[in-house]
Amino acid sequence: MEHQGVPDATRGVAVAGRALSPADLDDVAHGRARPVVDGAALASLGAVHAAMEAARAAGAVYGATTGVGANKDVGVGEEQGEHPRAHGLRLLRSHAASLGPVEDEPTTRAALVVRLNQLLAGAHAGLGAGISPPVLGALAEAVRSGALPTMHRFGGIGTSDLAPLAELGLTLVGERPWRTGSVDPVPLGPADALPLISSHALTLATASLALVRVRQLLLAGLGVSALSFLALRGNGQAWAPRVHAARPHLRQPQVAAALSALVAGGPPPARLQDPFALRTVPQVLAPAFAAADALADVLALEASTPGENPLVGADGVFHHGQFHAASLATALDTLRATTFGVLTLSAARLALLLRPEHTGLRAFLAAGPRGSSGLMIGEYVVQDVLAELRPGTAPMTAGTVSISLGLEEHASFATQGARALRHTAELAPLVLAVEALAAVRALRSAPDRLTPGAAALFAVFDEVLDRDARDAPIGPDVQRVVERVPQLALLLRLEG
Repeated sequence: MEHQGVPDATRGVAVAGRALSPADLDDVAHGRARPVVDGAALASLGAVHAAMEAARAAGAVYGATTGVGANKDVGVGEEQGEHPRAHGLRLLRSHAASLGPVEDEPTTRAALVVRLNQLLAGAHAGLGAGISPPVLGALAEAVRSGALPTMHRFGGIGTSDLAPLAELGLTLVGERPWRTGSVDPVPLGPADALPLISSHALTLATASLALVRVRQLLLAGLGVSALSFLALRGNGQAWAPRVHAARPHLRQPQVAAALSALVAGGPPPARLQDPFALRTVPQVLAPAFAAADALADVLALEASTPGENPLVGADGVFHHGQFHAASLATALDTLRATTFGVLTLSAARLALLLRPEHTGLRAFLAAGPRGSSGLMIGEYVVQDVLAELRPGTAPMTAGTVSISLGLEEHASFATQGARALRHTAELAPLVLAVEALAAVRALRSAPDRLTPGAAALFAVFDEVLDRDARDAPIGPDVQRVVERVPQLALLLRLEG
């Protein structure tokens, strides 16, 4: 086990077109770190812009000299007697749907940082969007100063966050007011509109912030599992590192070793073989940790590479399908499904904790007069939350679509997958919190079952929970546990 450091509010996070981790993005989004824009990378993008201008002058460039979607073969711009800026402004205005909830400020801030970082990646790849220096500079200034546009949720299906990013574009050119702060409006270049909206920046921001919460949840789940194991006098043979080294699925040996260390020296086991809720914790937690790692890798790659359509470089224009977020959608689907398995196993442990034949304590861990209900309602709450989350475990990648006169006939729905992961991150702590409350109550009644390895985890919750266990609303205690989930996660870390 290793203690994780608390983010330094004075710490700078480089926005340079290089690797940008979900954890760094989360720190910037919530004001625990400040973005530091790489001026050299910003300046070097002038060459990519010059390549775009040359390509536009030489022939057809999708979205710059043509319409978009089913209008891909329709010429636009100066040859049709339009002002060079007119088509781009029409594109932004038509795509800024302005529908749905307004995204919160941390998610919006993270989206701007991602969008700038993706554009700066063109400086290193020699292949980029070709956005004009004034628009690029205005976006960089918004990131530096913390200015935020208003971005509505609806209008993306995993083939770029078209509608909300069009709102960003209109804000940069002065047609929309800034939500927070301000940046002087800039003129839109002839080839700026499509590159601004050809990105999954908002989806990546949503997924990244949710992933940080889910990782905290999984670590907390590891700790809560250990507390329940001790309260239930589990048999440590199932978690023996030697067993898991013999079939080393990804992350499983580390999970088993961490769990085994926490419960070492615990009470003699109450059973030769435990129920699945205890026996299979490493097998269920490990795929979720592995899925979180895989999603982090996809997010870091997507946030630090150019993916606009088209891309331009010294060797010409490339029209492509990099806007299709199948890898991201698949990683999101996997993490939601595996996290749900962690939650259902938590619910199963809660059921054991409320049964006297497994704990040797009163039914429902009740106190007070006979017939007291104790934590009986906790199971109802947990099953309600699980029912709420269950539809979100369905793979978003199974969706089908045919839009833009049938020209665009496939989508990843990564955007919806990211929102579903955020919903999981918001509600899932309630499930673990009810289990943790039950485990702490049980260990308070049988303190001899607590081990030195788990004492610090127990203390995180014990110090804030009501000591009067007689029947009363459990909501305040559950909320206190939810608030302590990040603190518990800080005490735990998987090696490797």
